Amino acid sequence: MKTFYKTIVLSDIHLGIKASKAKEVVNFLKHHKCETLILNGDIIDGWQLRKNGKWKKQHSNFFKHIINLISKSKCNEIIYIRGNHDDFLDEILPFTMGNFKIKKHHVHYGVEKKYFVTHGDIFDNITTKFAWIAKLGDVGYTFLLWLNRHYNTYREKKGLPYYSLSQVVKAKVKSAVSFINDYENQLVKVAKARKCHGIICGHIHQPAIKTINGIEYLNSGDWVESLTALAEDTEGNWKIIYYQDWLSGLAPKTKKSKTESIEEILPQGVTINKND
Repeated sequence: MKTFYKTIVLSDIHLGIKASKAKEVVNFLKHHKCETLILNGDIIDGWQLRKNGKWKKQHSNFFKHIINLISKSKCNEIIYIRGNHDDFLDEILPFTMGNFKIKKHHVHYGVEKKYFVTHGDIFDNITTKFAWIAKLGDVGYTFLLWLNRHYNTYREKKGLPYYSLSQVVKAKVKSAVSFINDYENQLVKVAKARKCHGIICGHIHQPAIKTINGIEYLNSGDWVESLTALAEDTEGNWKIIYYQDWLSGLAPKTKKSKTESIEEILPQGVTINKND
């Protein structure tokens, strides 16, 4: 039996790279239904496809499932928001085909609340003003995902659960933490300027639901590391669905889970100066 939600938001699937969890996101969609499905940017990774990305069968299967939802009107509407990695969509925006739309941004009407929906890249100064730096950083991030994939293959053989190495690294780097805080505050200002109750975004691969200066901030995370979705029930309540928890039949996380220390997973002899 499928679980019903008023709205489901997915972002940052990055179809076209090895680390994309396309198979998992299709499995998630097959077990859930909704009135509105929002694909909030970076669904396709055009940056990697232009270089050495690889389009796999499961990547095509994702769009086959979306086409099935459109053709059989299984959702009232499906909104695809353009992200920075799928910026090639700029050539056809805005696009409408029945209940399917591709847009730069969107206003979502919840239960007595209004939300501004954007991928979020336009509020990232590195992405907008220094694209070459962003793409250089993307190379380092791709390496980190490669390392993460092999590290988790090792963990799986040891009977250990999935562990996001890149998320831990980001949490330990002060500049990354500062960037995330600045990013969140910028988006909250946008929501206020547009007289919305909240902002729905993606881009930084950090799932979150919080209130900042009276504005609801919702980030759907990603399907590369976090494997998360935002879901709104019929009463207007939002939650983060963690795929691994859902798959295990566990309740969605309500508090931060205990993780290993970064020192435990670094090679012997490598240390971090915590005073930096």
